[in-house]
Parts: sequence; C-alpha cells; structure tokens
Amino acid sequence: MFTTEGPSLRELAVQALSSVERGYDLLAPTFDHTPFRTPDRMLDAVEETLAQHEGSFAAGLDLCCGTGAGTGMLRRLCRERVTGVDLSAGMLERARRAHPAGSGPPAPEFVRADALALPPAFADSFDLAVSFGAFGHFLPAERPALFASVHGALRPGGLFAFPIGAPLPLSSAAWWVTAGFDAAMRVRNAVWRPPFVMYYRTFPLGAVRADLAAAGFTVETAPLEHFGRRPHDGRPNWRLVLARKARTSREDRTP
Repeated sequence: MFTTEGPSLRELAVQALSSVERGYDLLAPTFDHTPFRTPDRMLDAVEETLAQHEGSFAAGLDLCCGTGAGTGMLRRLCRERVTGVDLSAGMLERARRAHPAGSGPPAPEFVRADALALPPAFADSFDLAVSFGAFGHFLPAERPALFASVHGALRPGGLFAFPIGAPLPLSSAAWWVTAGFDAAMRVRNAVWRPPFVMYYRTFPLGAVRADLAAAGFTVETAPLEHFGRRPHDGRPNWRLVLARKARTSREDRTP
C-alpha cells in the first residue's frame, strides 16, 4: 500500500494516537506517498464532469485541502481566485510548496481554518466549493454545521461538489475491511484521548442528501463514468454530488 517514501508503521502509529490536527501535521511530509491522497484519476473525472456541466467558475474553495491535490484542479476551473482551507498547518505548508506564488494564475491562497466554522470573511465569496476524502473526519452530528458553513461561503447560485461512492456490498472484502477499520477506530476513541475521528461508513448518500437540503441546497448527482457501474443493478460506482445554493435569498424574494 505504501511506497518507500511513505510513512513507517511507527509514524502511522504515532499519528493514530494523536488528534486529527496533530496527526496530519505529522503525516504531512509523506502524505502524498500514501493511498490516502486523492488519486489523479478521481480528480480528472471530477474536473471533466464539472467542466461539462458548468463550464468555468470565478472563485473556488478547496475545503479540507490537505496537501493541495484538488487545488490544481480548481486552478484550471477557476478564472480569478482559488483558496484552500485546512485545519492542519503541516498540510497547508505542503500545499503552499506544491502551489507556490508565481506558479501561474490564479495563484492560490491557503488559510488555516475549521471547516465547521469558516472565517466570516468567506461569506458569499465563492462560486464553487469542492472537497475530497475529508468527510470521514466529521461525525454525522457535525454534518449540518459543516454544510451550513459551506452554504454561507458560497455566492447565490454557487455549487458545492464532491464525489461519493456507491455502498459496498456486504459480500465484498472491501466492506469487511472498512467495517473493521471503523470498529477499531470506535474502540480507539473510547479508550484513548485525544480522539482521532476518521470513519469510512458514516457518509451515506441518502443521509447526506437530506442534510444538504436542510442546509438550503438543492441536490442532484452526476455519474462519474470513469469508474464504471455495478454489474448487479447498473448504478454508477461513483457519483459527483452537485449541491447548489439558491440563486436568490428568501429576503430577496420578499416583496
């Protein structure tokens, strides 16, 4: 799973016994050499789908940007401004190295902030927000605050886009691996502090769609055909969730 340039088992163990923020600070130098980095194949599929559905955007937000894997995609899709946000200072430092000032427009800005409470200066600032591989760090009870935070950062008509996989069949090895990992994390967090929140099976499309709607988004999905379809029912293995903020606020519509 890991290259020789990736973290050692000891480093992973230290990270797992840290907080999420501290753990990713420690992992940052080797993160791009682990399977946890979003694959370029996924980034390319999302970029292509957004370009086909929406064209280009003015300002983009990479939520929980990590080392900046998705930031490059945003720089190609956005004309004016790209901002990456993450809680880990170590990950942000790696993102700045990957996207240095002067490396071509739009030059990205990286901000240390909590996705659950984005800075007030972000209000109504972005046309597109994306996120990759970060939602396992948020408990289901935190989703309303997360989605409300993103909703507030988007301009009217703005889009929140992220990929989501189809449910794994109970008979698959992957289901048992992810279920086992989540169970181990629950035991770890029950007996060790600080907690390290990272779960694979807490972000189902149905519940996510309901929470997005409650936050004020209208929601549709587009299949990511690069990843094929399930043989037993023909549904896509991966979808791109497209959650849109209303183009006018309720106040604007009040006579």
